[in-house]
Amino acid sequence: MGRTIDQIRAFKLPSNMMQFAARGALSVPPDENLEILVYLAKHNKIFGDLARMTLAGWDEKATLAAATDPKTAPEVLDYLVSPENLRPKLLPGLLENPSVAEGGLAKFAISASPENIAAMLQSARARKSKKILESLRSNPYLKGSAASTVAELLGGGGSAAATEVASESGASAAAVEVVAPSVEIPVEAAVVEHADGAIPEEVVSAYLAEHASEIIAVQDKPFQPVGGIVELLGADYFPVSAMQDIGKEPETVTVAAGSTAAAAAKPGVDAAHAAGQPPPVAEKRENSMQKINHLDVKGRIQLALKGNKEERSILIRDGTKVVALAVLEAPKLSDGEVEKFALQKNVLEAVLRQIPLKRRFMKNYIVVRNLVANPRTPLDLGLGLMKHLLAQDLKNISANKEISETVRKLALKMYKQKLDAANKK
Repeated sequence: MGRTIDQIRAFKLPSNMMQFAARGALSVPPDENLEILVYLAKHNKIFGDLARMTLAGWDEKATLAAATDPKTAPEVLDYLVSPENLRPKLLPGLLENPSVAEGGLAKFAISASPENIAAMLQSARARKSKKILESLRSNPYLKGSAASTVAELLGGGGSAAATEVASESGASAAAVEVVAPSVEIPVEAAVVEHADGAIPEEVVSAYLAEHASEIIAVQDKPFQPVGGIVELLGADYFPVSAMQDIGKEPETVTVAAGSTAAAAAKPGVDAAHAAGQPPPVAEKRENSMQKINHLDVKGRIQLALKGNKEERSILIRDGTKVVALAVLEAPKLSDGEVEKFALQKNVLEAVLRQIPLKRRFMKNYIVVRNLVANPRTPLDLGLGLMKHLLAQDLKNISANKEISETVRKLALKMYKQKLDAANKK
């Protein structure tokens, strides 16, 4: 009798057995179980969603064993290395597995997160592959020393470059896992105290220097909020009557001689008014939106780092990534603001990916829950964070039809598992 996977491919397995297969419940070797799940996830319209949900919660040790084994089926390796499915802990093994196609790694490199870039720059295979390095160079998250390293490797920096890559990327990877104590203390204590409460210029200078190449590329890009200006401010932000008055010259007021004395007699009206001159127009103060509209990219970055809560709430929506991400670096950014950002649908995906990279934010349960509940959160990120949720929140997410069906089904599965575990105690 042939393997079960062959029977599935030939449509010879009954429906009830197919359901067991999609749950990973067949009595077959672990490697074949994984191959069956990947096949169903990619090719079966009926049981594909269930198979993807099962794969998302598959045992990490078993998955890692498959990721590092050159004998693992190519289709399984392609699935594991795809950007939407890859788990960060599998990446080192997949990078060094000779059976993983270089094209798959190059495709992943285009959108790899900062910690995954660090892992790739520690890989001997990635450092020697021009195809992978070219993809890394086009990655929007590549910056700072990692960008310099990729440029040097593409220029043929030799063994010295390889040594430098290992040390630099190792430090980057460590930074992801171990956060400096200063980040973990309350934000109020982390801000340098100045007499006027201002943010030190060093904070701005450091960010501008680190993202210099990105800023140059978009320096003339105007403020364009994700989702549009109406969604940002609301349809009735500008009253129609007020809009009609914009641009009009102040009318000259002619005061009749007979009314001059009466006007002069009124309290609060000065001699100039009484003489027939128009009253002085009070200088209107710019609101936050007007202020931001006048700024270039550098100006908006400075405002994101040094501005107030209202200004940050607008700039987090900036369609220019380097500006929006600057908001998350603001020393005065509060946990309450991040909780709202994590739930927003009208922010760049890069913002949602950056939030979990901050240890301080991930210590806030509401931030984690909001990220999972946000329909805009990338699938791989939401699935990875779901294990931290409480049973009631898993239940709520499983019923939220705005969220991906894959996320909802896994949330329901995890909710039932936690419920069963609680009942057994």
